[in-house]
Amino acid sequence: MRILLAEDDILLGKGIEAGLAQAGFTIDWVLNGDDVHHAASSVPYDAIILDLGLPKMDGMTALRQLRAGGNRIPVLILTARDSLNDRVDGLDAGSDDYMIKPFELAELQARLRALVRRSKGITEAVLRHGAVTLSPSTRIVYNGDTEVDLSEREFTTLQELMLNAGRVLSKAQLEDKIYGWGEEIESNTIEVYIHYLRKKLYPELIRTVRGVGYVLPKEVQ
Repeated sequence: MRILLAEDDILLGKGIEAGLAQAGFTIDWVLNGDDVHHAASSVPYDAIILDLGLPKMDGMTALRQLRAGGNRIPVLILTARDSLNDRVDGLDAGSDDYMIKPFELAELQARLRALVRRSKGITEAVLRHGAVTLSPSTRIVYNGDTEVDLSEREFTTLQELMLNAGRVLSKAQLEDKIYGWGEEIESNTIEVYIHYLRKKLYPELIRTVRGVGYVLPKEVQ
């Protein structure tokens, strides 16, 4: 899951970035409101964490700008503004969730996972596809009753395919979810991850659509 973090407090931003990365999220971080719209228009983020007290453009204005432009990326407001009016205004402006600082990192992680699930129309916390189950919270994958050891990137690739079961994802779309700004991408990395997922789980799990990309078929084989 790739997340855009908009936070101008450097110490807090570093803590959020490190904590979410440790939980398997891919994080891009901006320091002002002007950069929110540009980043969200360039990358298909799964969610945005938005502080309201941003420089150049405040978070509420950035949120309204996103929604006015038709951007439907789930937004979680993370702010010290804790009045009822602030919460109501944030939700009415188009945010999908609202958290007050200070906060617990584990709760932020859980709320982000829930936001992404809802945006995909998924109700269960554990993703399932045939005999394969994947837990985003524990980062554990099972094939039947057998736990499967996956690398971080293999796990993220499988998670994206399971979140989008039945939808073909191109190599570029998968790269957008797995790699953040400034990370080097080798030309065949996605093919390598797909190869190992098929080997560690089963060959028919992921179908190649030639010239387009990869898909987990809706009908389990």
